[in-house]
Order: sequence, then structure tokens, then C-alpha cells
Amino acid sequence: MSRTQAMRRRAWLARIAAPAALLALAGCTTPGAAPSPQDDEAALLQRARAYWALVHSNDNVAAWAYEEASKNPQATLDGYLRRGGGITYDALEVRGVRNMEADRAIVNVWMRYSLPLLRIKGQEVLAEDEWRRLDGVWHHVLRRSSALPKEPPQETSPAQ
Repeated sequence: MSRTQAMRRRAWLARIAAPAALLALAGCTTPGAAPSPQDDEAALLQRARAYWALVHSNDNVAAWAYEEASKNPQATLDGYLRRGGGITYDALEVRGVRNMEADRAIVNVWMRYSLPLLRIKGQEVLAEDEWRRLDGVWHHVLRRSSALPKEPPQETSPAQ
């Protein structure tokens, strides 16, 4: 099997396995019962691994369903796809949950990536990836670009 075929097969399996596993997990709980912390962490890790497998395979259309922004009526798939990024991921590994409180969590993700437009290759980082639970399902929280201000600049009045 060629490398391209193997990558396509892994991407296809990730798209099929994650929803099937989530359905199976959902069927194991009784309505109104709170999941155990271990089950909750396992569901988060499974969802994070499925999301990052889609990102690694460059399937941004399927990854959109995992994004918190996909639940925002003002956000669009087209806008998500146009945000670009220019990053190619050589390797990704979800390494565990760093912190989980109520409906927010931080997942450690090791990445080896390149920025082809800047001719930067083989960079490695252990990133803190934010997740938020919406309607009982964990969603990835997109980081705002560091180039964009978090709030609009305040107008200052001239000194008198």
C-alpha cells in the first residue's frame, strides 16, 4: 500500500471511528446521569484525537464539526476554511488532559510542524489545546491570532 493510500485510509477510519465510538458511549449512559470523571476524560481524549487526526490529514471540512465556532450562528464554514494558517503538521500526538474543570479543559498536544511559506521546517512544541463542552459534547476552541487584538483599541481623548 502506498503512503498516500495509507494516509487516506487513516483519515477515513478517523472520520468513521470517532462518531461511531461517540454513539456507543452515548448509549452506555442513562439520561440525567453525570458521567464519571474517567469517562468524561476518555470522551474528551477520544474527541481530541479524532479532531487532530482530521487536522493532520488536512480535512478541514470534517474538522469544522469539532470546532466550538461551528455552534456559533455568525460563524461559517467558509470563514473557517479561509482563515488559512500556512502550517503543515508533520506529526501530532494528543498526550493527555492537563486540566478539566466543569465545561472547560486543556489538552496537551505535541506537534511537529513546518511553515513552508517562511521556509521553517521541523519545529516541535507541546501545545496547550483548549476545549469546551457544549450540550454535553467537547468542542475545540480556536485560538485567536496573536496578530489580531483581543479587543478593539480604546479611543483616547486628547490631553487638555
